[in-house]
Amino acid sequence: MDYKSDVEAIDAFVGKYKLLKNEISKVIVGQDEVVKNILISIFSRGHCLLIGVPGLAKTLMVNTVSQVLGLTYSRIQFTPDLMPSDIVGTEILDENRKFKFIKGPVFANIILADEINRTPPKTQSALLEAMQEKAVTVAGVSYKIGSPFFVLATQNPIEQEGTYPLPEAQLDRFMFNVWLDYPSFEEEINIVKSTTVDKDATPNIVLTAEEILFFQHLVRKIPVTDNVYNYAVKLVSQTRPNTPNAHAMVNNYLSWGAGPRASQYLIIGAKTHAAIMGKYAPDIEDVKAVAANILRHRIVKNYKAEAEGITIEDILGKLL
Repeated sequence: MDYKSDVEAIDAFVGKYKLLKNEISKVIVGQDEVVKNILISIFSRGHCLLIGVPGLAKTLMVNTVSQVLGLTYSRIQFTPDLMPSDIVGTEILDENRKFKFIKGPVFANIILADEINRTPPKTQSALLEAMQEKAVTVAGVSYKIGSPFFVLATQNPIEQEGTYPLPEAQLDRFMFNVWLDYPSFEEEINIVKSTTVDKDATPNIVLTAEEILFFQHLVRKIPVTDNVYNYAVKLVSQTRPNTPNAHAMVNNYLSWGAGPRASQYLIIGAKTHAAIMGKYAPDIEDVKAVAANILRHRIVKNYKAEAEGITIEDILGKLL
């Protein structure tokens, strides 16, 4: 990547981002906001949790993103009988009676963890260790996972019987929690038109792994003014009940607020959001653009909010 300056590199990044969106839209109709959030979390080196009912093309979306980014892709279907070794890999005895490690599906650039709440905590934590450490440990030996590495986990908001909800500490590992909605009437017509004919759209590769790593570094070099840092940290501190900066609604309806990781993600997410918009530094609007997806899974309602039908979205709406 021989750009003369960071400004020129950001201009190139905007062009690449537009190309990415165009290629993805050959396969995915609508869901622009979700695709944008997935790409922001990849370039921010974060992970993403997608929540949506079945049939909204979550798997297809991740598969398409991995194709246009020229990355290796693994899909893991989480079930109650899935073992940690099914994710990270296992040791076997080879023909020379020596132990040999066979890598599991987690050794890919993009992992789709489908229905992550359907597997017991022991198996969930195997994936979450890999997300945090970018390595797995088997029989005392650590194996590095290649970069870039991105986990997109999905959850189904209906039928919660027999599921194992992710604990707060594990939810905190995900940069974004993105809600998928049904397509609009026009989008659904376009989806049906494009998927019921004998024609397969093949997206082209837009970025290589090296370019993705370059742009991930570029995003982190973007400067941030003090007022944007102050806004992000103040926003997060307002979510913490019974602390000096707490918002009145938060004191009433939340039992737990967001930790410092939320402030870090707000800044890195704002930098990436600014970059894809062609700006050379983020402003408060960029922080607001990523805030709901970053804070949604980091704040916990109390019984009073449940009783009065107050939603997380209501509280975030007040804070923003």
